Amino acid sequence: MTANDIRNICLLGHGGSGKTSLAEQMLLLTGATDRLGKVADGNSVCDYDAEEIKRQISISLAFAPVKYKGVKINVMDAPGNFDFTGEALSAIRAAECAILVAAAKDGLSVGLERTWKMLGKKPRMVFVNRTDEDNSDYVTCVEKIKEKFGTAIAPIVAPVMDGNKRVTAIVDLLHNKAYEVKGGKTAECPVPADMTDTVETLRSELMEAAAGADEALMEKFFDTMELSDADMVKGLEMGVKDGSICPVLCGSAVNGLGVEMLMQTVLDLVPVATDMPAETAQDDDGNPVEVALDPNGTTAAIVFKTISDQYGKYSMIKVVRGKVTGDMALYNVTTGNTEKLGRLYNMKGKKNEETKEICCGDIGAIGKMDKVKTGDTLCDPKHIVKLTAMPYAEPCYSRAISPKTKQEIEKLGTGLNKLNEEDPTFHVTNNSETHQTVISGAGDIQIDVLCAKLKSRFGVDAELSTPRVAYREKIRATVRKQGRYKKQTGGSGQFGDVHIIFEPQTEQEDMIFEENVFGGSVPKNYFPAVEKGLRESCHHGVLAGYPVVFLKATLVDGSYHPVDSSEIAFKLAANLAFKAALPEAKPVLMEPIGELKVTIPDSYMGDVMGDLNKRRGRVMGMNPTGDGEQVLEAEVPMAEMMSYAIDLRSMTQSRGSFTFNFARYEDCPALAQEKAIAEAKALQEAEQ
Repeated sequence: MTANDIRNICLLGHGGSGKTSLAEQMLLLTGATDRLGKVADGNSVCDYDAEEIKRQISISLAFAPVKYKGVKINVMDAPGNFDFTGEALSAIRAAECAILVAAAKDGLSVGLERTWKMLGKKPRMVFVNRTDEDNSDYVTCVEKIKEKFGTAIAPIVAPVMDGNKRVTAIVDLLHNKAYEVKGGKTAECPVPADMTDTVETLRSELMEAAAGADEALMEKFFDTMELSDADMVKGLEMGVKDGSICPVLCGSAVNGLGVEMLMQTVLDLVPVATDMPAETAQDDDGNPVEVALDPNGTTAAIVFKTISDQYGKYSMIKVVRGKVTGDMALYNVTTGNTEKLGRLYNMKGKKNEETKEICCGDIGAIGKMDKVKTGDTLCDPKHIVKLTAMPYAEPCYSRAISPKTKQEIEKLGTGLNKLNEEDPTFHVTNNSETHQTVISGAGDIQIDVLCAKLKSRFGVDAELSTPRVAYREKIRATVRKQGRYKKQTGGSGQFGDVHIIFEPQTEQEDMIFEENVFGGSVPKNYFPAVEKGLRESCHHGVLAGYPVVFLKATLVDGSYHPVDSSEIAFKLAANLAFKAALPEAKPVLMEPIGELKVTIPDSYMGDVMGDLNKRRGRVMGMNPTGDGEQVLEAEVPMAEMMSYAIDLRSMTQSRGSFTFNFARYEDCPALAQEKAIAEAKALQEAEQ
């Protein structure tokens, strides 16, 4: 095959809009399957994972290539749930055009808004689905989409509706033909007589939109006020490619109405990969370069998705330049290794079909590439380029994860590493301060799915809990204390005696140790032991056992025994002085403060600000983005942000997004300090 024989599309939209069902209908109509899989029955091609079948939602990006009129359409079915946005970003990276699927009775959904924004300048179409259902309203749905996204919206169908607003047939405005479903199959039918004028009006509007995409077509349109079907297709194709036109189609994924027209429109209007603008990349020295989508160029491919499950590991690639064959050795820009490729496959759901070659512009899989990860670039070793990876959002929802039994700790780590290959949008960190493994993702459903996969694939029963906050302790007053350690046993004893001044400092977080001893009351060879004892003591403060920071300790006096004194004795004496001094030095907890940036529509500003006040947040400023949204900047204690990802979705109907990063430590208010100390003591008692 060549790039001209291939179209890459991804199905995006709100959860429940019918994306998976649409892919199923396309497979059935093209003979790729012999029955219509249904999400509710758990037998669809794209939702094959056990968790997808159980939850009846898409969780991973799935592939459903279909052949229509000799052209291979690589259909990528992306999840609509917001916890799996990373899968949609992977699909967008590999596709030349996105099909935004909207449900006719939902109107303009949040998922449609968010995916439209994610697409940037990527070509797109809208397919208004489920028009055959009760309470569907195609007209209102399109009006809302037009109101939100403006003049780019160009309907290329005219629906024929019954008295309940259900679409019974469609008129293809591009080719002036009508279609209906008869006996389970789509068949051509006459354009209803009472719709002739409406169809002509809509065709004229479509001609005008097509003419606006090209100066030559515009002149032709003004001369004759008419464009041929071929000219309309040409103009719309150019408009789709540059993003100035977004065609709108409609139909039903269940009965098949409009699905064949959608595939024909994909052939007519979706750009071929090699017709797309050159990609921005980097050369071996990190300098920006442009990579043209050239079938005859040296090989360059992006790994945009990894499938790692019980069926094996497959690295999904989009070939941007040249071609990929099974006997190649390609350079991995990320690792610096040259990889000998394994077998090549075309994926269809969980099934694979071996192939000898993946041509420029095509999508395929490489089997058993253990060192290759999502986002890597594979290229010719003599012509190194690094292609742009997927812009995954930083995880914003964290939970502490632990196995139910200590024997499963190693299995938990192995399982999380394997799952991370498949889904790089979640992060795993081992917090050395709180001694917790923390898993961070986009939301609670993603974390819940990961736990379910740990159980089903790796046999690990995982428990989730709220992550502990890494507080700090410091003192606010100067105190001098003696630490005296004396122990007499049968033989030689242990003796160490120190006088230490403890005071606050602002120079550095680590303890500053000084000695100011006169007359050799403490020999110099014991100074390191005293310092070591103090540094070890700083790991556990007196308030709640958190590390002590911004402390200065000065050894000023002491005594020793020529026989019984030892390094361990002076180390223990320093520890005793520390424990005696800190409770009297006005200790206080310090809590971590983070910088929060929330992007929200203007209408939710009041609710979000009110919520931040409840979280002890300080609003630092607001910056308008120019498209009806604001970026609210604030500083908020990290202890108050554990459930913010879930709460913000609830407040903004999932329209809000945020980033949150550690900024500094600040003194903890009295009430928050009491609460933190009580929690720390309860935890210590539970562990004993």
